[in-house]
Amino acid sequence: MTSAVVVLSTAGSPDEAERIATALVEERLAACVNLLAPLVSIYRWQGAIERASEVLLVIKTRKRLVGSLVARLGELHSYDVPEAIVLPIVAGARPYLAWLMDETTTSIRRRVSRVTAPRLSPRTRLRRRPKG
Repeated sequence: MTSAVVVLSTAGSPDEAERIATALVEERLAACVNLLAPLVSIYRWQGAIERASEVLLVIKTRKRLVGSLVARLGELHSYDVPEAIVLPIVAGARPYLAWLMDETTTSIRRRVSRVTAPRLSPRTRLRRRPKG
């Protein structure tokens, strides 16, 4: 078992989903958020069966950040009761999981280094420059 988790949530529109995803990644509460649409949800709300078009957010984060992430999701979301279902990541590609942990590091040192360091994708490899 890893210390990484996936949090599932839905949003009422692509714009709302993108706004939530961007905030979670910017605030380092999530390393990555996938947005999947179109999605149809059928549910009971206030005694009536409802049908809605939604966007699924697949949020990758650390287990210890779940409380903060769910609280922030509640602040950002337009729903009275936003979905937040947490699933453990039992195993995964070691480099990807290391990247996920690195991107959700919240120390001041990490934030400062991000300002000055070049932004690299997880697949980018650094090449050493020859001396001289």
